[in-house]
Amino acid sequence: MELGGDNKRLLSEINVTPLVDVMLVLLIIFMVAAPMMIQGMDVELPKTTARAIDNKEENIVITIDRHQNIFVNSARIPQPQIKKYLQHLKETAAGREVLLRADRSVPYGLVVEIMAQIRAGGIEKLGMVTEPLEEKR
Repeated sequence: MELGGDNKRLLSEINVTPLVDVMLVLLIIFMVAAPMMIQGMDVELPKTTARAIDNKEENIVITIDRHQNIFVNSARIPQPQIKKYLQHLKETAAGREVLLRADRSVPYGLVVEIMAQIRAGGIEKLGMVTEPLEEKR
């Protein structure tokens, strides 16, 4: 009879501490990265002193990038089809405002042409998206 002899049985427990550490790191990475994925098109907006608008509901955003590509929300639309596309949107999203985001390098004539197509599409409420001026101190 052995008293206090060798205890040769295997310990088959899993150490979950490293697993929890890895999962917490992944959670933090996704929490930091998720807001960055919502950005949208990269447009350099003109600067102005206008006040910020209240976003009470989801607006329709038309973006003209520096390469003169036109996007409605995030879908690329050829310029000749904008009027028809907006007429369809007007029927499905009545009362929503249209916001126009145009890169500052886009020619003024193209912006006015798109604004005319927006009006021809039956959209009454049109807003321009700009960046606030940086105040000098």
